[in-house]
Amino acid sequence: MLVRMNKRLEKMMPFITPVSVVLGVLLSVYLKDYSFLVPWIFAFMTFAGSLGSNFQSLKQVVTHPFSIIIGLVILHVLMPIWAWGIGHAVFHGDAYTITGLVLGMVIPTGVTSVIWVSIYRGNMALTLSLILIDTLLSPFIVPYTLSLIVGQKVELDTLGIMKGLFEMVVIPSILAMMLNQWTKGKIKNTLGPKLAPFSKICLGLVVMLNGAVIAPHLKNVSLKLVGIGVVVFFIAFTGYLFSFLIGRILKRDLETTVALTFLGGMRNISAGAVIAVSYFPPAVATPVIIAMLFQQVLASVFGYMIDKYFHPSVKQKRKIA
Repeated sequence: MLVRMNKRLEKMMPFITPVSVVLGVLLSVYLKDYSFLVPWIFAFMTFAGSLGSNFQSLKQVVTHPFSIIIGLVILHVLMPIWAWGIGHAVFHGDAYTITGLVLGMVIPTGVTSVIWVSIYRGNMALTLSLILIDTLLSPFIVPYTLSLIVGQKVELDTLGIMKGLFEMVVIPSILAMMLNQWTKGKIKNTLGPKLAPFSKICLGLVVMLNGAVIAPHLKNVSLKLVGIGVVVFFIAFTGYLFSFLIGRILKRDLETTVALTFLGGMRNISAGAVIAVSYFPPAVATPVIIAMLFQQVLASVFGYMIDKYFHPSVKQKRKIA
């Protein structure tokens, strides 16, 4: 039953987050008081999503690090600078909105990218390795990158951000890896499938609760809010596009390119929303919350395009037909 439920939820992934944001905004009066549960729910999601990881992934990274380096450069150099540049061009002088755009790009890659890479037959070893390394580095990369780019204009609780990332992401990931190692991978096949559907449901809950917190900024639709939505969509779209093109230009194999596309395009947006709501003024959280509307939908679109036009098995079937 849980396996069937998980498969149905996988098909619904592109719609879960947009619907959750809308429900969070509409039901904000009833949900906003439960926002304290978000870090705990997110820690469970990270744990469930990391059960397939193990310490052998680190060995693969050490022996073949080039694709990992490409992914980290896309995630923490190219896209934050790109978001900062677009933010200054469109919202010049609005420090909070620019900070929100940069925060949306500087947070670690999304654990949910595992789902998309698996569906579209990408390089799972690379995916798990990059998620692991990026997650472990995130408590240092996120606050210090923000300090470097926007720290002079917005006050940062660096220790608070690092503490939150350790509790929500790093500790659950390490715990899952240790269990995987201890059971010699058995837990991935026993506990993993049972937790998978609940993890996807929790994703919707986290998005809904964060949407409830930020509801006042989404209920009053203004020209500026629409403009932020357009810019966030454009930056998110280019994140997937740049990652795919870089993979092709550097002549990575298709499986690696698929992994880079989702890893470079997706972000741990729920963690970003928690950080934004917890440590910044609400105006900073607005671009991050809006990004929830597009991330899974864009992942679905790019996955469909890759599968239709580039995957060898699909091309072979089309050739035979």
